[in-house]
Amino acid sequence: MRSTPDESGGFAALLRPHLERLYRLAFRLTGTRSDAEDLLQNVLLKLYERRDELSSISDLAPWLGRVLYNRFVDDARKNARRRLTAIDPDSLATSAVTGGCDCDNFEPESIAATEFAITQVQRALAALSIDHRTVLLMHDAEGYKLEQIQSITGIPVGTLKSRLHRARSRLRDLLEIDGTF
Repeated sequence: MRSTPDESGGFAALLRPHLERLYRLAFRLTGTRSDAEDLLQNVLLKLYERRDELSSISDLAPWLGRVLYNRFVDDARKNARRRLTAIDPDSLATSAVTGGCDCDNFEPESIAATEFAITQVQRALAALSIDHRTVLLMHDAEGYKLEQIQSITGIPVGTLKSRLHRARSRLRDLLEIDGTF
């Protein structure tokens, strides 16, 4: 059965405000643009099948994050033998490299140093366990509150606090070892 333009337009209007944050979360979880796009596309296809239910959800943002996270976990379990790799620095957007600043105002050495630091941080993040990396990126990079992360992942807040502390500590150690910070 084909949907009418009103139904598909309502679906798009309902999800449009959340797409950028969902993509960033997908990118943080997967580490590459292509995997993030695939993950988000798969989630959107599943959500489209259930589009009638979406309007009845009171707080859509954390619910969507949970759906995306669960799909990521399911995919990761399917591909358990596939080795995790560090994020390719070329997959980072220019705005991420320069912090959203106008590149014309940077010297080449400054841009290179920033790119190097970002690469080192990405490598250190890739060295963290997936549990630690997930909570660290969701909390510190994406700005989710611990209660929101709990609703997305189903992990108790106390466990999340512990993982966040350990992730920060391990990340700090890794960055000190390689001399980045």
